[in-house]
Amino acid sequence: MATIAEQHRDKPWSMARVIIASSAGTTFEWYDFFIFGSLAPVISKVFFAGLEPTPALLAALALFAAGFAFRPLGALIFGVVGDRLGRKGAFLITVSLMGAATFLIGFLPTYAQAGSTAATMLIILRILQGIALGGEYGGAAIYVAEHSPASKRGASTGWIQSSASFGLLAALLVIVVTRTAIGEDEFAVWGWRIPFLVSAVLLAISVWMRAKLAESPEFCRLREEGGLATAPLRESFGKWRNLRRVLIAFFGIMCAQGAVWYFTFFYMQVFLERSLGLPSQTKDLLLIVMTVVSAPLYVYFGWLSDRLGRKPVMIGGMLLALLLYFPASHWIAAAANPQLVAAEQATPIFVDTDPATCSVQFDPLGTAKFVSACDIAKSTLVTKGISFQTRRSGVARTDVVIGTERVPISGGEGLAGPALKTLKARTSEAIGAELQEAGYPKQADPARANITLLIVILLAFVVAATALYGPQAAALVEMFPTRIRYTAMSFPYHVGTGWVGGFLPVTSFALVAVTGNIFSGLWYAVFFTAISLIVSLLFLKETSGRHLQEV
Repeated sequence: MATIAEQHRDKPWSMARVIIASSAGTTFEWYDFFIFGSLAPVISKVFFAGLEPTPALLAALALFAAGFAFRPLGALIFGVVGDRLGRKGAFLITVSLMGAATFLIGFLPTYAQAGSTAATMLIILRILQGIALGGEYGGAAIYVAEHSPASKRGASTGWIQSSASFGLLAALLVIVVTRTAIGEDEFAVWGWRIPFLVSAVLLAISVWMRAKLAESPEFCRLREEGGLATAPLRESFGKWRNLRRVLIAFFGIMCAQGAVWYFTFFYMQVFLERSLGLPSQTKDLLLIVMTVVSAPLYVYFGWLSDRLGRKPVMIGGMLLALLLYFPASHWIAAAANPQLVAAEQATPIFVDTDPATCSVQFDPLGTAKFVSACDIAKSTLVTKGISFQTRRSGVARTDVVIGTERVPISGGEGLAGPALKTLKARTSEAIGAELQEAGYPKQADPARANITLLIVILLAFVVAATALYGPQAAALVEMFPTRIRYTAMSFPYHVGTGWVGGFLPVTSFALVAVTGNIFSGLWYAVFFTAISLIVSLLFLKETSGRHLQEV
C-alpha cells in the first residue's frame, strides 16, 4: 500500500497550481499591508489630525512600523502551528486574519469623529495585521519549496518573492484609480476607505484557492515517520546548532533584506514626496514602474541562484545597494527636483540658535511637543523638505538665515494648543515666503524633472533589491531541517523585515529631522546592509541544490 507521501506525489498537484495558489494568498496579504504604508500621509491627517504635520507623519510611519513589530510574534505562533499541525492550516488562518483586520480598517471612525479612540482601534487592527503576516510568508515559501525539485527551487520560490510586488502593485493601482475617479479632496475625506474595503473580494478568492490545496509532501513524510517536532521553539532556539543557523539567517541575510528592500520600495516614497516635494501622483506612477519591473526579476534571480548559487547572487545585491545609496540618492534629488538642488547650492539655509535649546526630535508616537524656537525652526524646514545647517548664535535668539535675509523665530513655550498651532503656521508662512524669494520651489515640477533618468536610477535600486530577495526564500528554506523549518525560518525573516525594514522609514525620516540633511536617513540602510555583507562573506554556506532531507 502506498504511503501518504507517495499518494500525495501521485496527485495532479502541478507546480503551477501550487505556486499560483500560494502566491495569490501571499499577494493578498502584501496588498493588505502595503495600502497602509502607501497611504501614510493620508492616514496621518485622518487619524492624527490633532498633531502638527511632521509629528503626524512620524506617528503614521510609526504605526506602519507597529504592524511590522508584531510580525516576529506571529512567526512564533504560526511557526509552531505549521511545524506541529501542518503548513496548509497555518497559512489559511493567517490569510483570514489579515483580511478581516484590513477590511475593518475601512469602517473605522476618524479622529474628528472619535478622537484618540480612532487611533487606538487602528493600532489594534495594525497589530493583528502584523501577527497574521508573521505567519504568512514562511508558510507560503516553505509550501512551494517542499513541492519543488531541488534544481528548480530558486525559480519556484521566486514567485513567492514576486507576490510582494504583485501586492504592492495592486495596492498602488487601487489607490491611483480611486484618487483619479473621485478626486484628491474626496479621497482625503472618505475615498481612502475604498482600498481597505476592496480586500474583502481578494480575501474570498485567496481562501478559496488555498482551501483546494493538499498538505506539503515533506510534512506528510515527516508525519508518517513520526518525526514531527513536539517543541519547535525549544528545538529551534535551545540547540546551538539550530540557533547558530537562525543568527546567520538574521545577520547574514535579513538585516540587508530589511534595509535594501524597504529602502527601495518604502523609504523612497517618503524621500521623493516629503523631502523632494514630488507630487504624490508622480511618485505613485514611478513606484508602479518599479514594481512592474521587479516582478519578473525576483523569478530571474531565483533562477540564476539555481545555477550560480544563492550566496553570490544575494551578495551581489548587497554590494550594488551599498554602492548606490549615497551617490544615487543625490542623482535622484537632481533628477526629481533640479530647482531645489540649484537653490540649495546657490543659497544654503542656516539656523542660527543656541544648540542647548534644540531637542532631538525623535518622537515615533507623535506625542511630544517641541516648542522651543530652535525646534519650531527645524521642524518647519524639515516639513518643507529643506536641508539646513545649524550654527551657534552669538545672541539669545533663533533666526533662519536665507541668503542675506533673517527670519526671526519665536518660541512657543507656555502657549496652549491653538495658539501654538497659529504660531507655527505664521512661522511656516514667513519662512516659505523668503524661500520663494530665494528661488526655492514650493514643490517639484514634474515638467522640469528628468523622469527618464529618475526611472533608470530607481531601477538600479530595484535590481539590487530583487537580486537579494529573489533567491532568499530558497536559501532560508534550505538552511533548516523540515521538523522546525516553519518556526526557525520565519522568526529571523520577520525580525529582519519587521524590525529592521519596518522601522527604516520612521527612523530614517527622524534622522533627517534631527540633522537637517535630507540624505542623513541613508545611514540606517547602509549600516544594516554592511552588517549582512560581512556576515554572509564569513559565515553563510552555499545551499543551492541541497535535498531538504539532507538538512
